[in-house]
Amino acid sequence: MEYNPHSTAFSEPLNIDGVDKRTALHTIRSILPFLWPANHREMQTRVVVALGCLVLGRLANVYGPIVLKDLIDGLEALSTGNHGLDGLLLLAFLYGLTVLLPGALTELRSTVFTPVAEYAQRVFGLQTFRHLHQLGMRFHLDRRTGGLSRAIERGTRALQQTTGLFAFNIAPTLFEVALVCGYLGYAYSPKYVLVILAAVVGYIVFTLLFTEWRTRFRREMVMQESRANTIGVDSLLNFETVKYFGNEAYEADRYNDALVHYMGAAVKSQNTLGLLNGGQLLVRVVCQLAILVLAIHDYGAGVITTGELVMLNTFMLQLFIPLGFLGSSYRMIRQALVDMEYMFQLLDTAPEIQDQPNAPDLSIKTASVTFDKVHFNYAPERQIIRGISFNIAAGKTTAVVGASGAGKSTLARLVYRFYDIQSGRICIDGQDIRQVSQTSLRAAIGIVPQDTVLFNDTIAYNIRYGKPTATDAEVEAAAATASIHDFIQSLPLGYQTRVGERGLKLSGGEKQRVAIARTILKNPPILVLDEATSALDIKTEREIQAALVEVAKNRTTLVIAHRLSTIVNADEILVLEQGQIIERGTHNQLVAAAGSYAQMWRRQKEAADEIEKIQHLLGVEELTLPST
Repeated sequence: MEYNPHSTAFSEPLNIDGVDKRTALHTIRSILPFLWPANHREMQTRVVVALGCLVLGRLANVYGPIVLKDLIDGLEALSTGNHGLDGLLLLAFLYGLTVLLPGALTELRSTVFTPVAEYAQRVFGLQTFRHLHQLGMRFHLDRRTGGLSRAIERGTRALQQTTGLFAFNIAPTLFEVALVCGYLGYAYSPKYVLVILAAVVGYIVFTLLFTEWRTRFRREMVMQESRANTIGVDSLLNFETVKYFGNEAYEADRYNDALVHYMGAAVKSQNTLGLLNGGQLLVRVVCQLAILVLAIHDYGAGVITTGELVMLNTFMLQLFIPLGFLGSSYRMIRQALVDMEYMFQLLDTAPEIQDQPNAPDLSIKTASVTFDKVHFNYAPERQIIRGISFNIAAGKTTAVVGASGAGKSTLARLVYRFYDIQSGRICIDGQDIRQVSQTSLRAAIGIVPQDTVLFNDTIAYNIRYGKPTATDAEVEAAAATASIHDFIQSLPLGYQTRVGERGLKLSGGEKQRVAIARTILKNPPILVLDEATSALDIKTEREIQAALVEVAKNRTTLVIAHRLSTIVNADEILVLEQGQIIERGTHNQLVAAAGSYAQMWRRQKEAADEIEKIQHLLGVEELTLPST
């Protein structure tokens, strides 16, 4: 029951009117596979049983007025002595059964079908969640988390609402209308059928057209609700920044602006709803009145009996009460389809980075990494990497330095294949990383990033994230290697201490140690250190650096560095400038060459010496060393 995505234009989720819209029919067709899951016999059986309950229930509902007709006519005949009492009692019992069965079968249908709707909602949400993780880095950098999460929540809820309304309201009502028209067309004058059909068609057409017109207000509500949610989530996630700049009032104004626009759209939606309900009521009343006038005329002419007059009126009541719900059901379904539009647009968005068909797993022998004439740009007008070539031999360490924007961190993203290069090759043990599966590629690489963002869970959970199946002993051993075990043990809750949103309850050094422990636990043959100590003070940097040296032992390591003091022992150092390697060699070779690296080394050494003097004068232990 996989949904096959295809590439479509995709825009900012908050601007729903700016994306390629799906037709309602297109969205409905996309829903059907979730309601008839392939290779899931139990769910398919439930759908069949639910349809059987629907048919039997509607048959009983239509047969009820017919039995009531016979009962009333029998009572009139009883008064003249032309009908037996036993037959009337049997009819009364049968009528009671026709009243009971529709309700009982409706409850049974609900019981049988509810697991199908819940299953569809779960699979739909899970497939969307998985698909989001398959989408590339470019997509996620452009998205807004608040609006995205709200759209997913709204879309999965809308799927369940749509299936429930269609299965329990619209389908039974339309089926019952068909049964009543069939019976009346066969047993009575066609005029009754014509009036019913005209009323039903007019009712449906009016509802469809008016609801379609009202959809614009629902779209506006969805857009503004997503906008408000995005503003709220972003503001709360960055509450420190809000506090730093005293912009609480500014954030409240932005949030209020979205709520004001939402309120305006909601008021318009509710006002037009009153007009819709009034029009539907008028159609129903006119139809019932027309049927009643025709029936009274035929009764006066002796064409129909008292029981048949009652039957016709009962049919109208039975039809138009659920038909009234049909209007509201369609309205809610149409709104739900709007809510699901963005979900299916997500599924329609093809991942930027995809495995080739039957891509093999990466085979690690020595874990050597090679960049061969690599060219890369994020956009055609912004060239980042320009023909870079270098090799990191098995178990060796290569460091990359350069000014901000030189392309250092981009190299780490390319190794992970978060983006595909425009030309050249990146190979691991001679295997082009575009030819192997992404899962096996990323399993072979560990990273300690500059900005470690932790899950809002326990320390143990965050360390174990490197290897979800790890035992407690393995987690503690990794923490000990990262020199954070003793600190964790000193906490009241130890490894069960929660780290807070994005790990904000821990210091920068503590978060880095957790990241190091997580990578140690993963135990990858290739290691990427992406400016892992650039945001730390000198004392913490030295402690973390010692742990990183331990982690890098016997691993092929790519170090992205700002502080040159952390890479003096690297086997090779590459100096980048505007996406090109302008110098390469060991630390001593580059210093002796008196080029760009030597200038950076001299500036940083002078800054370090100055800080040590200031520390000595102030009597403090920690000051942050500025990066190049």
